[in-house]
Amino acid sequence: MPDYTREAQHGGRVAGVDEVGRGPLAGPVVAAAVIFDGGVPAQLATLLDDSKKLSAVARRRAYVALRGARGVHIAVAAASVAEIARLNILHAAFLAMRRAVARLSVRPELVLVDGNAAPDFGCPTECVVGGDGESLSIAAASIVAKVVRDRLMERLAVRWPAYGWERNAGYGTAQHRAALCDVGKTPHHREAFGLVRQLSLGLPADGRPAAWGVS
Repeated sequence: MPDYTREAQHGGRVAGVDEVGRGPLAGPVVAAAVIFDGGVPAQLATLLDDSKKLSAVARRRAYVALRGARGVHIAVAAASVAEIARLNILHAAFLAMRRAVARLSVRPELVLVDGNAAPDFGCPTECVVGGDGESLSIAAASIVAKVVRDRLMERLAVRWPAYGWERNAGYGTAQHRAALCDVGKTPHHREAFGLVRQLSLGLPADGRPAAWGVS
């Protein structure tokens, strides 16, 4: 379970940062930054964990609690599908992280980032592999980013219902892949990713002819 050890050892204002959405075939990559002023209330801490380990209901409950807690600074940012295409997914994720930290209402003295690489935030930064299971600040950021991105994909699913984004958040599930073959891509699909790229080049997928190709 994550704890507040790294933040407490620093003694200053520490931001936890995480991103969601590097792997999907569609949608932006979303990052969040979270700072706890004065530590994490015990009741709130019990709700926080790596977002991937929490159910959707538990994530939403934690998200609401974070938004309603005093002394919690939260910022969210994204990098668009066009920016992912221009920069590649790693640098687009870094861009979203930098934007999130820049949008915080207070400036951190240290940034903790989930993973083994981080962008330049203009302040000391520490990478924490598996950080969303180690640091409460990073766990909180992972929950915020996941809930915000899932809600975004649910809204996009209303306009583009064939792909099941309200359930798969843009990842390459069987329904999503079948819809790509049958219906084609949308402006929210990532051109360089997996099946989207394959079909854009007019290549058959899973033994099926491409429904659309290069114009």
